[in-house]
Amino acid sequence: MKKRFLKITFFILALSVFLACAPAKPKNEGWIQLFNGKDLKDWNIKITGFPLNENFGNTFRVEDGLMKVRYDQYKNFNGHFGHIFYKQPYSHYKIRVEYRFVGDQCPGGAGWAYRNSGIMIHGQSAESMDVKQDFPVSIEVQLLGGNGKDERPNLNVCTPGTNIVLKDTVWTQHCTNSTSKTFHGDQWVTAEVEVQGDSIVKHMIDGQIVMQYSKPQLDPRDPSFQKLLPPDKNILLKKGSISLQSESHPIDFRKVELLNLGDDCK
Repeated sequence: MKKRFLKITFFILALSVFLACAPAKPKNEGWIQLFNGKDLKDWNIKITGFPLNENFGNTFRVEDGLMKVRYDQYKNFNGHFGHIFYKQPYSHYKIRVEYRFVGDQCPGGAGWAYRNSGIMIHGQSAESMDVKQDFPVSIEVQLLGGNGKDERPNLNVCTPGTNIVLKDTVWTQHCTNSTSKTFHGDQWVTAEVEVQGDSIVKHMIDGQIVMQYSKPQLDPRDPSFQKLLPPDKNILLKKGSISLQSESHPIDFRKVELLNLGDDCK
C-alpha cells in the first residue's frame, strides 16, 4: 500500500513539473486585435531624428478605420524612417496583418523603399533606440509590392543588427528572398508570421510557408551589440518588440492581430 502511495505521489509530482514547463495555451482564446480600428492606443512611435512618440508629419494616423502611414506633410523624406511599436513584447505567437500599398512614394525616398514596409519582430524596445537610429535591432519580415511588371517576392527576411540560421548556417546576408509570388497594385494582402521564441520562425501568405529559418540572434558586428547583450551573454533572441515600418511609401493596415502561443517556461 505504501509503495502504491509513493508511486502515485511521484506521478503527480512529475505531472506537475511537466505541465509547468509544457507550452502554455494561448492566454486569450482566439486572436487579439492589437489595432482597435479607432486610434493608436497601446502603440508607441519612433521616427529617426525625433524623440519617442513625436509623430513627425502625422506619419502614423487612423482614418476610416485604417492605420495609415502617410507623407503628405513631408517636403522630403530626408531619412525619417519610422516604426510604430506595440506596447508589449512577445515570445511565442502568430501575428497576422492585412495591408495594402497606395499612392506615390514620398520625394526623397530610396529606390529600394518603393512599396516597401515591414513587420519587425523580436526587436529592441522603442525606448532603447537612439534618437538618430534608423531601424530597431530586430528581425524584419519584409512587406514588398510589385511595380506592375517585374518579379518582386514578398515576405522576405532582413536582419538589422541581427543574424539568423538558414540551411544550418549562421546567415549574415542582410536580406534574403522568400519563395513568394509578386503582389502588384493596391490589392489587400494578408501576411502571417509564426514565431517560436528563439527556435523557428515561419513567414506565410495564404497559408503557404514562403520563408523559414531559426535561431534569431544579435549580430556582434552591430554597434548596438554590447548595449543589447543580456547579462547572461546569450545572443539568441527569445522575445522582443513588434513594430510596423514607415519607409517612404504610403501603406494602410486594416487588421493587426496576434495569437499568443505562450511564453517560455521560467
